[in-house]
Amino acid sequence: MTDTAEATTTFANFFDGIVENIATVVHGKRDAIEMAVIALLAEGHLLIEDVPGVGKTSLAKALAASIQCSWKRVQFTPDLLPADLIGVSIYERSTEQFRFQRGPLFANIVLADEINRASPKTQSALLEAMEERQVSADGTTHPLEAPFMVIATQNPVEQEGTYRLPESQLDRFLLRISLGYPGRTAEMAILDNQGSADTLAHLQPVVTSEDVLTMVKTVREVYLAAALKSYMVDISEASRRHPAIELGLSPRATLQLAAAVRGYAAARGRDYATPDDVKAVGPSALAHRLLLKAGSNARTTAEEAIRELLAEVPVPVAR
Repeated sequence: MTDTAEATTTFANFFDGIVENIATVVHGKRDAIEMAVIALLAEGHLLIEDVPGVGKTSLAKALAASIQCSWKRVQFTPDLLPADLIGVSIYERSTEQFRFQRGPLFANIVLADEINRASPKTQSALLEAMEERQVSADGTTHPLEAPFMVIATQNPVEQEGTYRLPESQLDRFLLRISLGYPGRTAEMAILDNQGSADTLAHLQPVVTSEDVLTMVKTVREVYLAAALKSYMVDISEASRRHPAIELGLSPRATLQLAAAVRGYAAARGRDYATPDDVKAVGPSALAHRLLLKAGSNARTTAEEAIRELLAEVPVPVAR
């Protein structure tokens, strides 16, 4: 077996192990589970947006518990302060010096539960950590240990007591997914298990943080042909000309799309990506980065606009 084939087989085994482990807690949502794992392995962050009670927090907790690494859960509330995330400097009388007390951001996986319930000032405290994998406090920069991932859950913004995430914050999330209501069979399984609380409490890690870093390296090495890169740029350019879109896709969006495509291809056991991979991850990777024009067709959503672009932009044809 060649080194590439062995790496692909190892990746597939680890990936399936993580997905199956999470599936013992989150029933009937394999596609969403796979997208969550892909976000981790593509070195991105995940936004889970849906109505209360469908398993957003359970998915995030199960993903964190499936990896042997440090993780913290922060319940976002209107009175949460940036220092509650980053940490504070404490004066110690014994040494007559200030000691930096690290906050929950100093973990491999950070679960930001109901992120849209915190004020914009607190939400913005995540920007540096999500983009540069570091935080700054009292003039000192503190690097964050790899792997690092923020999993944020969000209820619909129409509910009272929420703050809409700004575009700059949304742009830092690699993928945005929704779970939706479970099917009848899955909901019966949930009733049989009396919810996921007990199962989640006994969930054991199936991979180590070192295994995850190895998988991340495999994703980075997935090959993107020049024609495929051109295809993704064409999609971004088309979004800037779409009549219903006020703010099209940025270069960062194209980079994030490429990362998600690599992760999806690796999850399918390939060391190269195809246009089908772009179409598979496109809505989850791109829709939350768009700003639709006010007064545009009311039935047009960001997801539908992305699907229109994917249907209209010519797909590169292999020679």
